[in-house]
Amino acid sequence: MKKRNNPVARASSMNPSRRRFVQGLAAGGALAGLGFLDKPVWALGAPAQLRELSGTDFDLVLDETPVNFTGKMGVATTINGQVPGPVLRWREGDTITLRVTNRRKSSSSIHWHGIILPSQMDGVPGLSFAGIAPGETFTYRFKVGQSGTYWYHSHSGFQEQTGQYGSIVIEPRERDPFAYDRDYVVLLSDWTDASPQFVFSRLKEMDGYYNYAKLTAVDFLKDARKDGLISAFRSRQMWNEMRMSPRDLTDVSGATYTYLMNGATPSGNWRGLFRRGEKVRLRIVNGSAMSYFDVRIPGLKMTVVAADGQNVHPVSVDEFRIGVAETYDVIVEPHDDRAYTIFAQSIDRSGYARGTLAPSADMEAIVPPMDPVPTLTMADMGMSMKGMDMSGMDMKGMNHGGMDMKGMNHGGMGMKGVRANHDMMEVKYHSPSEYGPGTVMHVDQVSTRLDDPGVGLRNNGRRVLTYADLKTLGTWLDPREPGRDIEIHLTGNMERYMWSFNGVKFSDAEPIRFTYGERLRIVLVNDTMMDHPIHLHGLWSEVEAPDGSFQVRKHTVSVKPGHAVSYRVLADAKGRWAYHCHLLYHMDAGMFREVRVA
Repeated sequence: MKKRNNPVARASSMNPSRRRFVQGLAAGGALAGLGFLDKPVWALGAPAQLRELSGTDFDLVLDETPVNFTGKMGVATTINGQVPGPVLRWREGDTITLRVTNRRKSSSSIHWHGIILPSQMDGVPGLSFAGIAPGETFTYRFKVGQSGTYWYHSHSGFQEQTGQYGSIVIEPRERDPFAYDRDYVVLLSDWTDASPQFVFSRLKEMDGYYNYAKLTAVDFLKDARKDGLISAFRSRQMWNEMRMSPRDLTDVSGATYTYLMNGATPSGNWRGLFRRGEKVRLRIVNGSAMSYFDVRIPGLKMTVVAADGQNVHPVSVDEFRIGVAETYDVIVEPHDDRAYTIFAQSIDRSGYARGTLAPSADMEAIVPPMDPVPTLTMADMGMSMKGMDMSGMDMKGMNHGGMDMKGMNHGGMGMKGVRANHDMMEVKYHSPSEYGPGTVMHVDQVSTRLDDPGVGLRNNGRRVLTYADLKTLGTWLDPREPGRDIEIHLTGNMERYMWSFNGVKFSDAEPIRFTYGERLRIVLVNDTMMDHPIHLHGLWSEVEAPDGSFQVRKHTVSVKPGHAVSYRVLADAKGRWAYHCHLLYHMDAGMFREVRVA
C-alpha cells in the first residue's frame, strides 16, 4: 500500500514569508563569496544579464556546479558554468559549429528546440545519436535556415530540470517587419532543491503530492450559495468518483518550485533598462520543466510580433499564457520614467517569476498579487457523465464500430465534425488501448475553439492572447490538402501517474510513420484535465483554424483540457524524430512517440 503523506502538514513547514526570506538570502550573494565554500557557486539571486555568445563557432561545456537559489545548497547541470546557459546568437544562412564537451559523470545531450536541421544533429539519444558520453566531445554542425527566438536543452534524463537549458536568437538576413530599440531575452524556468528523481517518485507515489490548493468545505459552501446545494453536491460527487481534483492544474507546484527569470529568483529581480519612448523587444521563452506561466506587465500593453520564432501579424494584448517550450516575442513602449514589473504567475497560482523594466537599475515596481486559484469544471474538460469511465475499466457499452485504431490513421474522420460545426468536435471513436488502467477519462465532445484563453484567464478584465489571435505572416509551407489524417488522443491516469498517447506508453508503442514528401493532418484530442504542450521535432506544425484555413506556424502546440487542435505537417525531413509532451515528467512517464519519415 502506498504511504499517504499529509499535504497540510508539509505546506505549513514552509510558509510563503519563509520562502521569500530564503530567496532573499540567495539574492544577497553566493555562499562562496561569504567564505562558506571553497568552490565557486553560481549566485542565481543576482540580477546580472545573461551571458551571450555570437558568431558561427561555439564551445559549450556541460558540468555539475553547486548553486544556491533558496538558501539551500544544490547541484545544477550547467552549460559553461551557468544557469541558464549562454544566449547563442546566430545569423540566418550561416553554418553553425557547436562543440559540446561533457564533463558530467553521466551521458548527456543538447537538443536545439524548434531548429530545422538534419536528424543526426537533433540531439535525442536513441533516435538521433548515441548521446555524449562522459569526457567526450560531440560536434554539431548545420546550416541555419530560419530566424527568430528559440532555445536549447538537454534531452537526457532529467537534466533539463536541473538547469541544462539556454536560449537562441537568430538574426534574419533581411530586417524584421517591426522596429525596436532594445532587445532582451526573458527565459522563464522552474527550480527545485529536491532531485528530479525524488519529485518523480513522489508523483507516482501520491496523486496531488505537490497540490496544496484542493477544494475545502468553505469552497463547497460558496458553490452551494452560488449554484444551489444539489448542484454543488453533484459536482463534488463526480470529481470524487473520478478520484480527481478540479484544481489539479499542474503536477508540480510552488510547494517545491522556485520560479526563475533569467536565472534570478523573485527576490533576485532580473532587470532590463530602457529610455522613455524606446521600443523594447522581449523574447520570452518558457524553458521550464513543468510550468505554464501567465505573463503580463501591469501598466504596459504588449504587442506580440512572433510566436515560436515565426513572425506574426502584430496583436496588442495585456496578458498571455505560455506553455512549456513555447516562445513569444513582444514589443513594449514605456512612455513614463518609471519601473514596470514583468510578472509571470504559474497556472495554478502557487508562485511566480518576476523581473523589472526600468530607466535605472535602482528602480523597482510593485509586484501585483496573484490571481485566484482557477477551478476546472466538467464543461472545461468537455465531459458529461456518459463520457466518463467511472470505474476506470468498464467500457463494454461503448461502440467502437469495429475500427482498428492501432495505426491511429482515421482516414480524415476526426475533423469532419469540426468542419460542420466550427466549434465542437464529436468524439465517436477511441482506440481499444485507451480503456485500461492507464486512462481514466474519455471525452464525448471537445471544443475546437482557438479563441478560448483557458481556465483562470477568461473574463479577467484583461485582453488575453489566444491562438485565434496569432496569424503567421505568409501562408502554408505546402498548399496541398492533407492526404490523410492522424488522430491522437492525449491520455493519462493522474492517480497512477501514467501518461500516454492513445493509451499506449512509449515503451509499448510502434513508431508513427510518415512518407517522405507527404502532406498530412494531425488532430490532437486532449482527454485529460491538464494542458499539454506537444512538440514534434524536425518538422513544422501549422495550426489550422476550425474552418481549415491557415492560422499559425509553431514547433510546440499547446492543447487545453477538453479541446482538440489540428495542424498540418509537411514530411520534408527524413529521419527518426521525437514527438512528445514537453512536460518533462509526462514525457518520461510515457507520453512520447518516435516519428519515422522515410
